[in-house]
Amino acid sequence: MAETKRDYYEVLGVDRNADDAAIKSAYRKLAKKYHPDMNPGDKEAEQKFKEASEAYAVLSDADKRRKYDQFGHAAFEQGGGGAGGFGGFDFNGADMGDIFGDIFGDIFGGGRSRRNSNGPMRGADLRASVRITFEESVTGCDKELELTLKDECETCHGTGAKPGTTPQTCPKCGGKGQVVYTQQSLFGMVQNVRPCPDCNGTGKIIKDKCPNCYGTGYTASKKKIAVTIPAGIDNGQSIRIRGKGEPGTNGGPRGDLLVEVVVSRHPIFQRQDIDIFSTVPISFPVAALGGTIRIKTVDGEVEYDVKPGTQTDTRVRLRGKGMPSLRNKNVRGDHYVTLVVEVPTTLSHGAKEALKEYDRENGNTLNQKTESGAKPKKKGFMDKLKENLEDL
Repeated sequence: MAETKRDYYEVLGVDRNADDAAIKSAYRKLAKKYHPDMNPGDKEAEQKFKEASEAYAVLSDADKRRKYDQFGHAAFEQGGGGAGGFGGFDFNGADMGDIFGDIFGDIFGGGRSRRNSNGPMRGADLRASVRITFEESVTGCDKELELTLKDECETCHGTGAKPGTTPQTCPKCGGKGQVVYTQQSLFGMVQNVRPCPDCNGTGKIIKDKCPNCYGTGYTASKKKIAVTIPAGIDNGQSIRIRGKGEPGTNGGPRGDLLVEVVVSRHPIFQRQDIDIFSTVPISFPVAALGGTIRIKTVDGEVEYDVKPGTQTDTRVRLRGKGMPSLRNKNVRGDHYVTLVVEVPTTLSHGAKEALKEYDRENGNTLNQKTESGAKPKKKGFMDKLKENLEDL
């Protein structure tokens, strides 16, 4: 009895309306996971790899996918689509070389890119960091970085060859920068494209190197880069400076410079999104009777009227005293202040007497422990004997 095949869409884990990109992406993940080279000796992984490859070969072909959607697996059984392959399916029409060249280049050791490496290529991005104070993150500031950057060699003008000479075409790749390798796979011989090992993908061989850049085509020097840090930037965010990265190759543009901003901790203020938080101590008399206090903000000190009877951990809100928004410089967060009532650790004799008088006028709490909260006195032998005689 023939083994029942799973639905091809189910095998790849995609919807029946999935486009070609989604199908290819799903297959790439499964193929990398179950490829025999990644799971040597694992028969179950090998079977799953074959199953996924069969599903991809059908669903990646518009004509075969249309037949499968209409007739299911019967479209490729004997008489419906040819013999051979897995379970009667014919793989001769599938472009498996393209599949392996694009998807498995990294497994076999090569790159997946099929573009000509001799063309213009953008330079790599550079990364740096700059430290600023909390106050500078509020107002914004200008900083200057000193970095070592590469520039085109003025002697050879980026060719890497000694003046009077020119780079020669690589004989191994014929100047293409790529070589084609043939490798045995489960489906037969597969062609795989890799960068040329002799010229490192440049397509050129430099025999007489430039004495100034030693054949690299670039020289390095220290340069000062001005960085404008916007108001409201948060710790860990980066600023992109266009065209200050590594130089491109073959006429390609330079990369960018990404500057990560590190904001120093503040002894008083803490930030959450665009809001600022701090804690302010107040005296017991101010908490009880009310009064005016001064609160430090990022804009300087402001006065605040404490209401009589304010309890400790009361939070007040100072509108518009928070951080500026990076998206809209006209929008600012708020400053939330937690008021904490301070209990004095030392008191003068007069202050103690005043507090005792205050306590007597407000419930006499200092004596409640001895009157109602004191522990009962333990009964002695004579007390127990007296109680027994009274019971007789």
